[in-house]
Amino acid sequence: MKYFGLSGRCGRVETMRWMMVVWLLGLAAGCGYSTQSLHRKTVNTVYVEMFQSKEFRRGIEFQLTEALRKQIDRATPYKNARREKADTVLSGEVLEWREATIGRSFITTLPRETAATLAIRYRWQDVRTGKLLVDQPRLVTTIQYVRPVGETTFDAREDAVNKLARKVVNSMETGW
Repeated sequence: MKYFGLSGRCGRVETMRWMMVVWLLGLAAGCGYSTQSLHRKTVNTVYVEMFQSKEFRRGIEFQLTEALRKQIDRATPYKNARREKADTVLSGEVLEWREATIGRSFITTLPRETAATLAIRYRWQDVRTGKLLVDQPRLVTTIQYVRPVGETTFDAREDAVNKLARKVVNSMETGW
C-alpha cells in the first residue's frame, strides 16, 4: 500500500509522523475555540430596572422587563437580585413600536400579514465601579404575524419582546 509515494512499513510510519505534526500544529493554532465561559467572572448578580417607555401603547415595558429577568435566569450564570445587592444594573427604555401591513386580502382588502418593529435603548452598568459594560443606543427587532390565522398584536408584542430579551442577554457575553 502506498502513502504519499512511500511504500511499506517505513512509509506508514513516516505518514503517521506527518499526520501527527499537522495535528499538533492545528492544536497549537487553537482554531478559535475555548472552554472558558462567555460570561464575565466578575459579575454574579444583575438588577433589571423597570424599562421606561416613550411609546403611546403601555405595557410593553412591563413585558420586556419580565422577559429580561427570565432570560437572564435561563441563559446566564448571573442571578437576579435586588438593587442594593446587585453587582450590575440593566436599564433602558422602549423607543417605539410600529406596525405595518405587508399584504392585504384580495377580497376584503383587510390586512393579511403584518410586520411589527420594536426598538429599545439599554445600558448595563457595573454599580461597584461605575463602568458601562454595554451601552446600546438602539436595538431593533422585527417580526411578522398573520391575522387571518388568529395571530394578534398581543402575540406579536410577546414574540418581539422575547426576541429582544434574547438579543440583550446575548450582548451580556464577553467578546472573544
